[in-house]
Amino acid sequence: MLKDLDITPDDPVELRAVNRLLADEVKALSLKVEQLKHQLAGHQRHRFGSKSESADQLNLELKLEEEETAASRIAPPEDALDPEPKQKPKRKPLPPNLSRNKEVLSPGETCKCGGDLRTIGEDVTEELEYIPGRFVVNHIVRPRMACKCCEKIVQAPLPSRPIERGRPGAGLLAHVLVNKYADHLPLYRQSQIFAREGIDLDRSTLAGWVGQSSKLLEPLADAIGRHVRQGQAIFADDTPIKMQAKKKCATARIWTYVRDGRPWASGDPPAAWYKFSTDRQGKHPTDHLSQYKGWIHADGYAGFNDLFAKDEVHEMACMAHVRRKFVDIFQSQQSQIAEEAIKRIALLYKVEKAARGKPPEERAALRQSDAKPVFDELETWLDAQLNRISGKSELAKAIRYALGRMKKMRGYLNNGSLEIDNNSAERSIRCVALGRKNFLFVGSEGGGEAAAIAYTLIETAKLNGVDPQAWLTWVLAQIADHKITRLDELLPWHYAAQAA
Repeated sequence: MLKDLDITPDDPVELRAVNRLLADEVKALSLKVEQLKHQLAGHQRHRFGSKSESADQLNLELKLEEEETAASRIAPPEDALDPEPKQKPKRKPLPPNLSRNKEVLSPGETCKCGGDLRTIGEDVTEELEYIPGRFVVNHIVRPRMACKCCEKIVQAPLPSRPIERGRPGAGLLAHVLVNKYADHLPLYRQSQIFAREGIDLDRSTLAGWVGQSSKLLEPLADAIGRHVRQGQAIFADDTPIKMQAKKKCATARIWTYVRDGRPWASGDPPAAWYKFSTDRQGKHPTDHLSQYKGWIHADGYAGFNDLFAKDEVHEMACMAHVRRKFVDIFQSQQSQIAEEAIKRIALLYKVEKAARGKPPEERAALRQSDAKPVFDELETWLDAQLNRISGKSELAKAIRYALGRMKKMRGYLNNGSLEIDNNSAERSIRCVALGRKNFLFVGSEGGGEAAAIAYTLIETAKLNGVDPQAWLTWVLAQIADHKITRLDELLPWHYAAQAA
């Protein structure tokens, strides 16, 4: 630094040396200012607003509900144990003001021996159900009947339920899952909402329902995962999520893998498969996609490199990530080079807009005629700009990143079954990001796995234009008795076909 230089030298040689030092310092300081302005602009764009709720209170509530959800995936909920210990409080009766759908399940009028049956008593089961907009109680009556001839006692069996000996119906369980993972309502808030309807459902009870439901639905999520890995091109990404660990929060990850061939008019159903891990090590995507063969759209994360080392797996880079770096620089520095890069990339997206929805052969032909010349010129132009700017500037870093990724992006120009970017995967992680803004975190690895299962089911339903709550209600009503070999019949696109 030259802050201590108070006397200007008289000697011309010394003066020129001082000028060179000053010029170098000004250049270094200008670069530092540029970097700081770039960082500040990024922080301002991504910062969150103030929270109206107490962070400590929210963290306590969410920690408890996530821990309870994870625990319920291992052990049955307390209210499912039979018989109940005497010291435990009995269930509160359901509010009498709720409408009741009475159903009588009779074993018939005649015993197997041929004698007539007479009623000697009955068992009554009340099931709390949710129909969009209101609660109802399914009042199930099962008369116990005795044969007048042989005295044998018979009774109709209770229909299977999602949670054995539990109170919730399929519609209510679906409602809680969709509220938590699609509408981002923590369970303690749902408990408060239910209380306004006169329904006493504690947060711990709801957590038990979520854990048990996710365990029941896990095979269906696995089936969606198999469907995703059968695609010739998939989109992959990950996002951080907080996990409670040893009295502090650690950073875990939610991985997403998307199969969506709608841009190239594929008839295969779209699907999103989510997986949870406690860290971001590359072994996780390698394990998730160990048997996959095809193209993977990714953002350049090195954890995918082991997959790309295989001859059967090919990398497709993302133009959206390239563009984003130039947008950040233009917004912070008003760089003309960054602006020009954005305009040239926009020409490529203009071609993609025209190609959307066309068959692969037409998309490839259109890209070769209209996009390839623009792509080639952009690559040449970016390389030429490096000689005009400081190699340590943020703009130079963005250009070098772009040139490196464009080499791995050329595949889309002659393959109509590929996309120019990884936006399909990025759209799929918005649900996790929105949950995170609502202070969502997982209490354990089990809670993270439950979240991944729920996201898989809900987001896949949405991709297929299916109402997640209606579909999950339908699935939960029958999955307990459904043959595992026919599990694919419950997938959302089959439900949509039946409902049509």
